[in-house]
Amino acid sequence: MDTLDPGARQKRAGQADASGAFRALPDESPMRMDVQSLSAWPDTHGRPRTPVTEPPMIALRRLAVIGSACLLTGYGAYEMNRVLNSMGLSVLGAVLLVLFVLLFQWIALAFTSAVGGFISLLRHGGLGLGIARDGPLPALSTRTALLLPTYNESPGRVMAGLRAMYDSLAATGRLDDFDFFILSDTTNPDIWVEEEAAFLALRAATGGQGRIFYRRRPVNTERKAGNIAEWVRRFGGAYPQMVTLDADSLMAGETVVRIVAAMERHPGVALIQTLPEIVNGTTLFARMQQFAGRVYGPLIAHGIAWWHGAEGNYWGHNAVIRTRAFAEQAGLPHLPGRKPFGGHILSHDFVEAALMRRGGWAIHMVPGLAGSYEESPPSLTDIAIRDRRWCQGNLQHAKVVPTRGLHWISRLHMMMGIGSYITSPMWLVFLLAGILISLQTRFEKPEYFGDTKSLYPNWPHVDPEQAKYVFIGTMAILLAPKLMAYVALLFDRAACRGCGGALRAALSVLVETLVGGLVAPVAMLIQTSGVISILLGQDSGWNAQRRDDGGVPFGDIVRAYWRYMLFGLVLGGSAWSVSIPLFLWMTPVLLGLVFAIPLAAVTGSRGAGQALRRAGLLLIPEETAPPDILLRAAAARAALPPPRAADAIALLLDDPALMAAHRAMLPPPRRAGDPINADLLVGLLKLEESPDRTVAVAALNRAEKAAVLATADGLDRLTVL
Repeated sequence: MDTLDPGARQKRAGQADASGAFRALPDESPMRMDVQSLSAWPDTHGRPRTPVTEPPMIALRRLAVIGSACLLTGYGAYEMNRVLNSMGLSVLGAVLLVLFVLLFQWIALAFTSAVGGFISLLRHGGLGLGIARDGPLPALSTRTALLLPTYNESPGRVMAGLRAMYDSLAATGRLDDFDFFILSDTTNPDIWVEEEAAFLALRAATGGQGRIFYRRRPVNTERKAGNIAEWVRRFGGAYPQMVTLDADSLMAGETVVRIVAAMERHPGVALIQTLPEIVNGTTLFARMQQFAGRVYGPLIAHGIAWWHGAEGNYWGHNAVIRTRAFAEQAGLPHLPGRKPFGGHILSHDFVEAALMRRGGWAIHMVPGLAGSYEESPPSLTDIAIRDRRWCQGNLQHAKVVPTRGLHWISRLHMMMGIGSYITSPMWLVFLLAGILISLQTRFEKPEYFGDTKSLYPNWPHVDPEQAKYVFIGTMAILLAPKLMAYVALLFDRAACRGCGGALRAALSVLVETLVGGLVAPVAMLIQTSGVISILLGQDSGWNAQRRDDGGVPFGDIVRAYWRYMLFGLVLGGSAWSVSIPLFLWMTPVLLGLVFAIPLAAVTGSRGAGQALRRAGLLLIPEETAPPDILLRAAAARAALPPPRAADAIALLLDDPALMAAHRAMLPPPRRAGDPINADLLVGLLKLEESPDRTVAVAALNRAEKAAVLATADGLDRLTVL
């Protein structure tokens, strides 16, 4: 690692040319990116001087949470066995019992963890590491980099968020301790050049020369993980810690200062993760997401922080990371095999946290510290696209879990991530098995007295009365965290007022629960189809997320959701043919499936979301009394010029200053022996063969256009056309 003193690091960190593009520093960070065998990774290099030791209370909390979940699961299994197999074990009964145990232990652990979160919330916990919610800001002694990766995002929105964070940090008086890096992996050439123009405008508006930097990678190897890793290899030695952001991230300056100061005070800590709150939702779906995240999210996050201790997790953004720990421990290999299970790791954050913890570094979560924000996809359709990628990334963790030396809590993180997706097909099989058992009971002639002499009759296998109690108990455990979150909200008077008061908050919980319950079966089938497609070898790819609230065309909704509606009709017809009571029991599931098309349309509607807001429902404190960072971001977005169709070549040719800056930010020219870019050759050939600029530019596809704009030869050719 870089051994320069802080002053020298600061000087080197500011090395940039007039365009603001930062130059490459020597590759001093030993980022291990070429390891092929997970089991062969050494686990002793770079350990902190003081190994992390957990206080006894953390062990007791883990015993209470996991032990209670096991006891609940055992009792649930006993009662369910009485329902299904009271007169002897049947094949279908055994299948249903196994599925019930696997699914029940999932909700039991969520419940017992939520109880811990409830205790933490009532005691105003969720901090640690000497972090204070308010009071004077601590002084900083080192320099920190804020990293903002972006991939084909709206440049205006990205720069507006960064401007808000820049100004917020300036208001703390600690701006000189931070540098800002825009790490672009953008492949669309029009967005790329627009990013450069927005970066130059941001730097001019803030006076951020020597503090705000921009870099675009010509090839986005390993996606976001590779983007961050490339920065660490080239520039990480100049910064003791880095704050990782997402394209929609916002962090208040005070929040950033407090977690960075905590990192400076605790040399054995590698990562401090905040709890990002979802904001800026306008559609019904996004508003449901942000209300659930604001009211239920703290309970869940406080719960896992309560018993995870120094074995916390990493959610990929809105966290501060010790650069040395990341560089020495978190290098990701390519998983063996072909996609979708092989190749680079998509869900990299869980693995990076696990590797740093394996190296002896502590990973902490501080859900009690406010001022960290993100946004939600605007519709079920948009979140399904993102969820498909997350599904593949989490299933890849099956190859990482056996890695030698991982802490058992780190393994549990990854197994829970895997379970969050495989439970969907398990729920589906559970429903189908239930129909089959009911069908068996409906058509199988019961033998009340068999061949064996007995004073008592052999009643049918399924006990409907006992099944009712098991169902009620299961629903109580499933919904109890929402009730606990609401009770905790009542104890927080400011948050309760921000949610519209006790009555409106209760109605909002009811609306979110009912609509969420209708969406759940559709989400179950979406996740199930994702798991099946991944098992069949289909790679999810990596697409840019849609963050605006523009509605999805109704025709697209019909094409995406008709199969779920058809499945609901078939399932309902099957249940009706078996028995009317079974049909009535399955009504909540059937309603969501049968009305999947209008449900997707309504939840993705801005009008429906705003109607509930006007009614005072699904409110969160951050929209009734917005904090300073959100006001700054809203003002920066409002000041953006109206969106227009931007052509990269036209922008460059019409703006000599932008062209000069673009040339200065180009990657080094190709050297002898480097691979030949076929897109560049084809693009240059098209430009050579056409005497007219308009015709030549129109003939270029996206890849060829990007290749031409990435070389001085291509730019020279464009200027002479």
